[in-house]
Amino acid sequence: MYAIVEIAGQQFKVKEGQKIFVHRLEAEEGKTVEFDKVLLVEDDGKIMIGEPFINNFIVEGTVLNDKVRGDKVIVFKKKRKKGYRVKNGHRQNFTQIEVVHIGGKDAPRKEKVKPTGAKAVEVTETEVETKPAEKKSPAKKSSTKKAEKEEKKSGSDTTAKKKATEKKKTAKKSSGKKE
Repeated sequence: MYAIVEIAGQQFKVKEGQKIFVHRLEAEEGKTVEFDKVLLVEDDGKIMIGEPFINNFIVEGTVLNDKVRGDKVIVFKKKRKKGYRVKNGHRQNFTQIEVVHIGGKDAPRKEKVKPTGAKAVEVTETEVETKPAEKKSPAKKSSTKKAEKEEKKSGSDTTAKKKATEKKKTAKKSSGKKE
């Protein structure tokens, strides 16, 4: 079972027991947080899609660490020939969350409840499997103006060469008879 949930303006694909880093939340370490903006839920091949969110469905998590900082990102600006150079660094603050439960709001954690406000779509494994693409025979391309010009050039070159070789042969024959 997994869900796609919106947390702090970003969408995350989460599973139960998964640890994620989200942008800084106003929650203390060890507290439980609930996210009700669930966009999609997949459970044993059944997919529920919210319009835009699934009603009566939450993703529950506990805050593991509320003071995590991301890697430093260097922002360097420069304008050539002007002597303008600015170097700034930035470290984003994150909150680490462990997903504890995905399910209905009022239901106990073990029980699964079909939420309202969602379209239930059942997908079988045979529909999901991808089939290898069939190789297509190369289609005949319609001749373009460029291709026609090249054909004319190559065709005229071969005919010109043939005429030149014939002239040489006739010249040799005729020169041989005169001597």
